[in-house]
Amino acid sequence: MLTRDEAVTMIENTVDAATLFARHRYRELAAMLHPDRNPGDARAHRAAATLNRLHDDWKRARRQTVTTATSAYTLTAPHAVGSVATTYRTTGPHLVKLVRDPALNPLIHAEWAALRMLDGFTERHRWLRPYYPRLLDTSGPVARGDRAFSVLDPLIDGFVTLADIGKAFPRGLDGRDYAWMHRRLLRAVAGAHHAGVVHGHLTADNVLVHPGQHGIVLAGWSFAVEDGALPLAADNSIRYPPEVHKGLPVTAATDVHMLHSMMLELLAPGETRQREFAKWCTQEIPAQRPEAAGLLDEYDALLDDLYGPRTFRPFTIPETGA
Repeated sequence: MLTRDEAVTMIENTVDAATLFARHRYRELAAMLHPDRNPGDARAHRAAATLNRLHDDWKRARRQTVTTATSAYTLTAPHAVGSVATTYRTTGPHLVKLVRDPALNPLIHAEWAALRMLDGFTERHRWLRPYYPRLLDTSGPVARGDRAFSVLDPLIDGFVTLADIGKAFPRGLDGRDYAWMHRRLLRAVAGAHHAGVVHGHLTADNVLVHPGQHGIVLAGWSFAVEDGALPLAADNSIRYPPEVHKGLPVTAATDVHMLHSMMLELLAPGETRQREFAKWCTQEIPAQRPEAAGLLDEYDALLDDLYGPRTFRPFTIPETGA
């Protein structure tokens, strides 16, 4: 978590709002610099005012229209900022995911390939369709120096990221709540592996959760590759399994490690049995990790032993006050 001095210095040195909000969440910075948290601190108050101005400018960025072979999409407010691209709302019923740097176009191309493979796979396995974003259109080939983009079915109403949920539960999630999320994540990851796709970037920011409907969507496929391929790139802000640091190909076992590392980060410390399960799935040698599909029955057996017959457990996110 950022300190007050880090937040102030970062904002004082910022010349580009898009870069600032590509790396840090407005709410996190605003909470750190809130006047109630820094009474009498003139430097923090000035930084907070600058932050709010930058955020307003960022949100009111000049509208632009991007075009594909068949359609035009007018971008409005930014919806989410990822490691590769910014996703925008539009004047229509779509989201547009636009790469911030043309040098990263190959990563958005990788996402197109992955989502198309998943779309074909879910034509035969329709029960998996809700777990993946739906690619509606793309920029297609673009001129040198232009930025590629995806047009996606919007996943807005009611969805939050698992990262936001983690922040709302700073002492960790109750195992009964994480259980339904993890069961769905195992299905999504196992389905992708059966389709021949390794996600390669399983982080809480890339998991969309609908608390009321107990829905899960696995987003952020820009780092996806076919099983056994070398990664196209790495995100320096996250911790990868050992094989990635060694420059080895990524496999389904890479996703299993990342998925259960995320589980360890989000579960409450007292959830001993589930944490032991997760540690078993994060062994250093990829060949020693279980397959996602095989874990489904084993995880269900663990949950039956812990909690008995399955019942619906309502899930609500507490107000953080940020």
